Amino acid sequence: MTEVLFNGHAGRLEGRYHQGENPNAPVALILHPHPQYGGTMNNKVVYTLFSVFQSLGFSVLRFNFRSVGRSQGEFEDGIGELSDATVALDWLQAMNPDAKQCWIAGYSFGAWIGLQLLMRRPDINNFIAVSPPANEKDFSFLAPCPTSGLITQGSIDEIVNPASVTTLVKRLNTQRNVVVDYALIEGADHMYNNHLIDLYKISGHYIIDALKKGGPARKRRGRRRKSEIENEMLLLESEENNDMLDDDTDDFADETDDFADDDFEDEE
Repeated sequence: MTEVLFNGHAGRLEGRYHQGENPNAPVALILHPHPQYGGTMNNKVVYTLFSVFQSLGFSVLRFNFRSVGRSQGEFEDGIGELSDATVALDWLQAMNPDAKQCWIAGYSFGAWIGLQLLMRRPDINNFIAVSPPANEKDFSFLAPCPTSGLITQGSIDEIVNPASVTTLVKRLNTQRNVVVDYALIEGADHMYNNHLIDLYKISGHYIIDALKKGGPARKRRGRRRKSEIENEMLLLESEENNDMLDDDTDDFADETDDFADDDFEDEE
């Protein structure tokens, strides 16, 4: 993994980048939660998403929105952050001109930004939205949603109301040619404490399914119980997957610098 800096419209943006070994490897951009509530690219959920894409051979980038970490600029409550995401995706695609697929993944505030980017970029093939803040943000712009994807939500989320996310998923699934898988993870709070492995496996299975079919992954409905999730095994044989530690510690080998307490305290 490489530290990178690239120019945004408000100044320099800081990121972490993994280059896939295959020159045709798909690409994925990961967006972090709310900058004003402690959200950074080193957030545990963001790193979990980064790890699963990396393990599956993607070239993947996560970065800090303006005003976060070493990224320059001031928080703009959506407009500026969408601009940052656009620039980051341009940089990622410039680094991988032969990539066959392009994915966007975001957590909370980052999911809201990512889905807006999805509407503006027809080159994005699929998405993962983790705990999109449907009770606080307007998602009516997804009319129609341009591609299928996966939405995950914790059943005891104290920040994003699970019922609002369920309503959003139902509305999206009424649209033609769109299949939005929904995983409601029982017992998971907003930060997915003790459920990061569940999120890793659900996301990984969805990505594998979509890549095998070359299109939308199969639709899954209803709740995903932890016992069911733990019985599933990702077909990952890379060294990165072996570095994942158990669910009780929520830790990942060789990346402890990304999990300093002040990186995710009070995150949205």
